Amino acid sequence: MPRTTHVALDQSRPVVVGVDGSESALRAVDWAADEAALRGAPLRIVYASRWERYEEAALADETVEPREEVLARSFVETAARRAGLRRPRLLIATFVLAEDPEYALVRESELAGVVVLGCRGRGGVTEMLLGSVSLGVAGHAHCPVVVVRGAPGDAPTGGVVLGVGAEPAAAVTQRFAVEEAHVRGVPLHAVRAWRHPHTATGHPLLAGEPAHFEQRQAAELLEEALREVPSDLKVERHTVEGRARDALVDLSHGADLVVVGARRRHGRFGLQLGRVTYGVLHRAACPVAVIPELS
Repeated sequence: MPRTTHVALDQSRPVVVGVDGSESALRAVDWAADEAALRGAPLRIVYASRWERYEEAALADETVEPREEVLARSFVETAARRAGLRRPRLLIATFVLAEDPEYALVRESELAGVVVLGCRGRGGVTEMLLGSVSLGVAGHAHCPVVVVRGAPGDAPTGGVVLGVGAEPAAAVTQRFAVEEAHVRGVPLHAVRAWRHPHTATGHPLLAGEPAHFEQRQAAELLEEALREVPSDLKVERHTVEGRARDALVDLSHGADLVVVGARRRHGRFGLQLGRVTYGVLHRAACPVAVIPELS
């Protein structure tokens, strides 16, 4: 029988949000403030940039404060006021770090419950660079990373979408999706995609058998992945023919959150995001949570 108890979200670890002064980052602050309130956790607002690379002349004069540092303080103060107005009881701390943003946020993730980022930056080349920072942090963080996507003003209530891979969803990914659905009081949508196989035979009586097998196997994988889900959580099962990233993107419309795993392999360097996770991060219509899975 499925268990009816829930593992509580970790209140001891803060929710960390990276800001850069963009509208996208401010929307990430809103999401992070709500998440911190749900968890009963503090909120850490972080701005990180190696501004000394671009302001050597200002740094040479100790009486001149670097312009980027002044902007950074303004960004975090604005973000803190916004979060405080949204969630008045929230414990908020701000940090301005003279470091590469990806490095700083990955380090922050070592002690965070979740790291929250916007999906784009302040425009131009900076927008491209900050987009790569979001991908880099999602690919290397030690805790779940949420990239806030979706149109401004969206108030979805469609539930939490969990992508189930070829193997049953890793416990850490499933647990995150279950708890996010539970604290929001929304359904969990578990999704397993399957592909119609190409068969050499053209016999009309055999043509449907491989497809039926693939669909049945997808349904069995879903059941295995959901075996430990508490019975008091409403669960919707989706076995979808086609590519997994397309199925998840389709279900992201109106959803609160899409949850996908990122399988980390010891000794492997570089970005460790699979094609499904990468595609969902670029195309989803709602926030996307990437959960590190060590193997």
